[in-house]
Amino acid sequence: MVIVNLVGVGSVSRLFFVGLGALLLSAFAASIAGMYLGSVRGVLELLPGLMVLIPPSINMRGSISGVLASRLSSSMHLGEFEVSFAKTSVLSENFRASLVSTVILAAILGIFADILSSLIGLEALHFVDFITISVVSGVLSGFVVMAITLLVAVLSYRYGIDLDMVGAPTVTTSGDLVTLPILIGSALVIMDLDPFSKNLLFVAVVLLLAGVVAYLWLVTGQVKTISKEIIPLLIPLAFMGTLAGMAYTLDLDRFVTFAALLILITPFTGGCGSIGGILCSRLATGMHMGSIAPNVLPKKDILPYFSTSYGYSVVLFPLLALIAHGAALLLGSTSPGLAEMILISGVSGFILISLVNIISYSTATMSFRYGLDPDNFGIPVITSAIDLLGAAILISVVSLVL
Repeated sequence: MVIVNLVGVGSVSRLFFVGLGALLLSAFAASIAGMYLGSVRGVLELLPGLMVLIPPSINMRGSISGVLASRLSSSMHLGEFEVSFAKTSVLSENFRASLVSTVILAAILGIFADILSSLIGLEALHFVDFITISVVSGVLSGFVVMAITLLVAVLSYRYGIDLDMVGAPTVTTSGDLVTLPILIGSALVIMDLDPFSKNLLFVAVVLLLAGVVAYLWLVTGQVKTISKEIIPLLIPLAFMGTLAGMAYTLDLDRFVTFAALLILITPFTGGCGSIGGILCSRLATGMHMGSIAPNVLPKKDILPYFSTSYGYSVVLFPLLALIAHGAALLLGSTSPGLAEMILISGVSGFILISLVNIISYSTATMSFRYGLDPDNFGIPVITSAIDLLGAAILISVVSLVL
């Protein structure tokens, strides 16, 4: 099947509304994850180190599966995609590379979370706890999110839907919905184990990690190529994500006091990530197909891509504020007020999307100019930047408004 080349005003309008529909669905779904986060405030207070893990864990699910979706989308546009899981097929090689990256990055996240938690004096979780929780929850949620990504890719291919427009929102939303409850649930189960069982599980995690590293060392072909490109990139980005988690942890009292703010975090960062993911995927596809020149500074033909991001923002961020405010009242929790929530979400979102446009274009351009695949770089860079910048901007705007 060949994806139709969409051009013209009608087609641009159709693309916009396809993306907007996906974003609105993801916004409602991500708000469910936000409500769940708001409902487990007691767990976060009891195990504050978990908050350090939450943003980067969600981010890594979105980054790894986002790269998977973006690469599959480009292969569709280039006519290389087929629904096959043969050893050398596009689907098989990309899935295995994503799985390898998931295990390795989960272990690294656990290390980063332990270091940063120690620096700010959080002692509820220890090294073994962080590593075990991160890897167990990462593998479980990673399988689910990657399976959803593959399903969406196959359905998009069969029905002629542009995966660039639906892949990022779907991946971001599934990452929010799946990762958060699995992470919290894994933490509660693991922390309730007796010391022997916990240490035995940690040994199993170490053996799994060793097996994955050995496999990556021995494997050849696209699995090694993809992994060698994205893992070195994701390591510093994982650190950025843990810094975002640390920022929320340091200001946890304010977010716990106003549950609406805690509910807003997941859909806000997820919404920004979805908008950035759509932009990154479209830019990567355009550069692969030669319709977008990788200029250092964006030309006029890039402005519609940026204006689309702002168009999504006008609809999305007030809606997220309304949902967070209503969800807090529904849960019998507190909110600073609807007007304040709209102001916080709108101002934070506009600032962040402005930075997203710049970072997305710069990342795609620089990776393409240096002979690297922008599919591997755009979404991970932008989602990690959104985690850290989003935390800083959201906390700053909350401080100014409240």
